[in-house]
Amino acid sequence: MPRMKAAIFVEPGRIVLDEKPIPDVGPLDALIRITTTTICGTDVHILKGEYPVARGLTIGHEPVGVIEKLGSAVQGYREGQRVIAGAITPSGHSAACLCGCHSQDGAGTKHGWKPLGGWRFGNTIDGCQAEYVLVPDAMANLASVPDGLTDEQVLMCPDIMSTGFSGAESGRIRIGDTVAVFAQGPIGLCATAGARLMGATSIIAVESVPARMEMARRMGADHVVDFTNADPVAEIMRFTDGRGVDVSIEALGRQETFEAALRVLRPGGTLSSLGVYSGDLRIPLDGFLAGLGDHTIRTTLCPGGKERMRRLMGAIASGRVDTRPLVTHRFKLDQIEEAYDLFGHQRDGVLKVAITP
Repeated sequence: MPRMKAAIFVEPGRIVLDEKPIPDVGPLDALIRITTTTICGTDVHILKGEYPVARGLTIGHEPVGVIEKLGSAVQGYREGQRVIAGAITPSGHSAACLCGCHSQDGAGTKHGWKPLGGWRFGNTIDGCQAEYVLVPDAMANLASVPDGLTDEQVLMCPDIMSTGFSGAESGRIRIGDTVAVFAQGPIGLCATAGARLMGATSIIAVESVPARMEMARRMGADHVVDFTNADPVAEIMRFTDGRGVDVSIEALGRQETFEAALRVLRPGGTLSSLGVYSGDLRIPLDGFLAGLGDHTIRTTLCPGGKERMRRLMGAIASGRVDTRPLVTHRFKLDQIEEAYDLFGHQRDGVLKVAITP
């Protein structure tokens, strides 16, 4: 049986490069030969044992590649075609999909509601830090890469760009809005870019790392607050003359940033939460105005599916957004363990890494 190299979760603290069989292709599947992929912060949570996955699973959920083989029932694609697939791979026909919540595909069970049903790569099925990945429900998930776009131009689309933009979309930003974005990691930077695309005319980024502060300005921030030098709530209220922001986006997943994002809202404002929280959140009584502030708190899981990918690549092809500067380091698949060490410890100014088999 043909075999391939893959980054495999062995146990907490160990993701190693090893070999496993190249997957068989079912009628609705597509086998993709990976040309570029990356490492996500969620993968680091898996490595540390903070998010449970099965031992022996191939990790990774951000594929760019070429169709190697198509299932017998797949139509509208051809072998050799350059494609991406989202980190979320909805079937298109589940109850969640038909309700418009594609990210939660497959989440409903007879025992109740389980979130993250649409996130399968590197979670419930083998992912794409490998030479090949099997894409389920290919006709719902494969999006053709436009001619002229490089792998690195579209590498952020499957997850980081989709997630960051969804923070702006869930906030329902309008032309002329003032927006605060807490944390300028890759997702926060994409949320900043998404806020500008949606029409925000004053964007305040909160960050302390100088390189990320500068990148925030490149992605569309009008003001950057260094939270190590000033209270971000006080600074944002000063920028807005005490009015507060129309939308705040929390992109870190910590109690203190969630509280700050709530405290800077104007009456009737929206907190768009993208962070993945590792413990119970507390809503402060004063920040919540005892529940009488007409606030909206919205959460979002990265949207997926081929139409989402098409729209994101359209934004890139138009020149309205450029995520290439987020790729700061490059490794071969054979160096995946070295890449995890760098990315997991956030050394050398890393934002995102590109992994090429």
